[in-house]
Amino acid sequence: MSRGRLVAVEGIDGAGKSTLVRALAAAMRRRGFSVAVRREPSDPRLGALAQSVSRGDPWTGAVYFTVDRYLARPRLERALRRFDLVLSDRSFYSTLAYQGSALPPREERRLSELERSASVEPDHVILLEIPPAEATRRLGRRGTSRGPLERRRIQERVARKYRALAREGRWTVLDGRAPTRALVAEAVQSLGRRSGPPRALPRRQRA
Repeated sequence: MSRGRLVAVEGIDGAGKSTLVRALAAAMRRRGFSVAVRREPSDPRLGALAQSVSRGDPWTGAVYFTVDRYLARPRLERALRRFDLVLSDRSFYSTLAYQGSALPPREERRLSELERSASVEPDHVILLEIPPAEATRRLGRRGTSRGPLERRRIQERVARKYRALAREGRWTVLDGRAPTRALVAEAVQSLGRRSGPPRALPRRQRA
């Protein structure tokens, strides 16, 4: 049975992930693809709990995020059966970047194994890179109180981890400071380079 592609958009807080996901979904729909959009964490309560404990206990915070991901997995798998493309605002790589980067190497490896067993691994990841100072300014313009993990020092650590993950996974890395239209064009191009038949064809065109 054919399965849609799972594409995750990653980056530190303030990088512009949600904006890119919405714009990319619209662009792919115009090209004839059926597209579903999702966001992590799926349960806001679990997400808030995970963030609140992560600064002092990154392992427990990671487990809460993983539980959220595991509970949402059936819905994600249904979406992958129904749609050509599922665009996800974050994935388990977010947990590896935020909580994993605060753990000793041995626990970090354990966390990586746990994440891959609990969730669906993305077929492709797009990383929005942005200087932590710029991300912090963007977060300040939102007019809301900052989350426990939206601190400059944490952002810098997480950004370094994201760069390492991107190198290992051969992700598409985009400059998050670029205009949204330019980012969408680059993202569409990267999806085209990495897709092949039959998944590259919109579902309505398949035999």
